[in-house]
Amino acid sequence: MVQGGPVVQVAIVVGTVLGLWLGARTLVDAVVRLARRFGVPELTIGLTIVAMGTSTPELVVSADAALAGNGEIAVGNVVGSNVYNLAVVLGAASLLRVVPVERSLVHRDGVAALLATLVAFGALFDRTVTRGEGLLLGALFVGYTLYVLRDERTDASIDTEYPGARVSTADAPADSFRARDALALAGGLALVLLSGHFMVEAASSIARTAGVSEWVIGGTVVAAGTSTPELAVSFVAMRRGHIGMSVGNALGSNIFNVLGILGLASLLGPLAVGDAAIETLWWLTAITAATVGALWSGRRLSRPEGALLVVSELVRWTLGLLRIFG
Repeated sequence: MVQGGPVVQVAIVVGTVLGLWLGARTLVDAVVRLARRFGVPELTIGLTIVAMGTSTPELVVSADAALAGNGEIAVGNVVGSNVYNLAVVLGAASLLRVVPVERSLVHRDGVAALLATLVAFGALFDRTVTRGEGLLLGALFVGYTLYVLRDERTDASIDTEYPGARVSTADAPADSFRARDALALAGGLALVLLSGHFMVEAASSIARTAGVSEWVIGGTVVAAGTSTPELAVSFVAMRRGHIGMSVGNALGSNIFNVLGILGLASLLGPLAVGDAAIETLWWLTAITAATVGALWSGRRLSRPEGALLVVSELVRWTLGLLRIFG
């Protein structure tokens, strides 16, 4: 736990924001260079390595909660983070510029995100995720990841880049520079994760001082905090023209959260939840279906659609606070 008064906590939040953006810029550039040198599409990297890396805070929080026997925090963090990834990460990114996607991305990964959400909903419908259900969730995640890696495409169009992307395709120095890029990737990811960790600690401390309940903290403040790596990486990738990595990071993180993290957490201990978690899962299912539907119909996420997603998250937070303080 980070020590200090409210002023110190606010200063920590500001400092971690800077750390997130610096780490994200380093991470995105390193991933792009490594992906191009090894001939792996940026989308594939975003859906796998980057998505799992930026979901590490959710993994740590949910695993700790499962070991402590607090299923509501474990599940609430995952479900709340997934809502945040779609409503804020993708929604706010589309406010910067229209997000175009390839049909194959929607058909494969968008549908996979929706199906993964429905499978998790089915597991949680009886308010408990057993170890057997967790094993099934984990197996589905491994199967999906292997399928993505086998199905990786060399068609450059799937990266869906804007002209003027910061890292040129011609930027392919000799093999001796690969180690440096790998170190940059590891360093950028470490900075993002550490910044996200301290942001969660400081934000949670501020919320507790304000008298907000543990459930609201887990489903909103901690969920948003553990999603700050996805937000930082997706924003930087979008601004630097790497649309495939931005969209892939958000969708891949959601798939990893509901299959991989829930699966692992339930293996550590069965997860029991209450009605509040189910209500949030209904919300997640609706947001996921709406996002996939928007991408399916127009193969893009427009600014008005992104604005609606962001507003939906503001509504969710407001309803949660009204339930506590109303």
